[in-house]
Amino acid sequence: MNFSEVFKLSGLLSKFSPDGKYLASCVQYRLVVRDVNTLQILQLYTCLDQIQHIEWSADSLFILCAMYKRGLVQVWSLEQPDWHCKIDEGSAGLVASCWSPDGRHILNTTEFHLRITVWSLCTKSVSYIKYPKACQQGITFTRDGRYMALAERRDCRDYISIFVCSDWQLLRHFETDTQDLVGIEWAPNGCVLAVWDTCLEYKILLYSLDGRLLSTYSAYEWSLGVKSVTWSPSSQFLAIGSYDGKVRILNHVTWKMITEFGHPATVSNPKIVVYKEAEKSPKLGLGALPFPPPRAAARPFSTTETKYEIASLPVSLQTLKPVTDRANPRIGIGMLAFSPDNYFLATRNGDFHVLSLCWHLSGDSLALLSKDHFCLCFLETEEGAGTA
Repeated sequence: MNFSEVFKLSGLLSKFSPDGKYLASCVQYRLVVRDVNTLQILQLYTCLDQIQHIEWSADSLFILCAMYKRGLVQVWSLEQPDWHCKIDEGSAGLVASCWSPDGRHILNTTEFHLRITVWSLCTKSVSYIKYPKACQQGITFTRDGRYMALAERRDCRDYISIFVCSDWQLLRHFETDTQDLVGIEWAPNGCVLAVWDTCLEYKILLYSLDGRLLSTYSAYEWSLGVKSVTWSPSSQFLAIGSYDGKVRILNHVTWKMITEFGHPATVSNPKIVVYKEAEKSPKLGLGALPFPPPRAAARPFSTTETKYEIASLPVSLQTLKPVTDRANPRIGIGMLAFSPDNYFLATRNGDFHVLSLCWHLSGDSLALLSKDHFCLCFLETEEGAGTA
């Protein structure tokens, strides 16, 4: 396993392009696009204010930068660096922005979730969708880009509306068996829609495209429940991250749990490899230096360089103690990410120093994000390695 140098970052904003050729990151109001192989800067864009959200178009030709405080969205082109687009929502405000699967429409959610505005970059037309629900993940698209599922809240009840992305017409509308729906996500094959309820109740519901309830899963009761959900790229597994610090994997045939993974504070399994950051020993030519060294000469040697070494087991991981007397404590599995080749599942426990992560398209590298920096982790695997 190899690691790149550490780069500056703000707001945990770093994403690989869908084609795996580029890596975009943000530093305040600047957008930096790097080549994945060399990590050299290819483009540097300057936005009108501090960037709060970035997202690649599906064809990796455009990148969206949202500035929620000013209600602005700017779109940049990699093929034509001089071209750009600016969308101003005005007094309606802006709380969320995302691409449609075709990469030519932008969906902006206004303040108080009054509506979703669909902007077309080709025809400059505008469409509106009412009743979006304010939740963790209320919009999801099928992988082929044909359908969009939207979580809605009407008359104190949760609903799902399915739209056709070609003309944004309503296809299906049905009520869900939830108290307070938190998120929805399509399976990659577009056949099943996963819906999860509020964290106060552990409930996963699986619906078909026509609104039929296929199955319901609950691991336990009377405790904080689901925190994150993600599908494997093959649609064969559904990973559920819970507040109890465990990841449960469901299969797509019976929708029963096939295995679970914990996050112990101490790693002692001999099959697990743990890499630890350590300082490099400086190589100094002592014979060529005067003694005692002058202050101007001594200052450059105060900069420390680090490397990663394999730690001997058992290893106690450094964690952050959660503040339990405040809302939304940092406990539980807050992030799940399958590698594109289905070989690996990366997870992040709520009290761990890594705040975010994302896989490269090839599945052999992983971007680790902290508060102000990020680095790349390159995986080296042997042929014939089994899947998790």
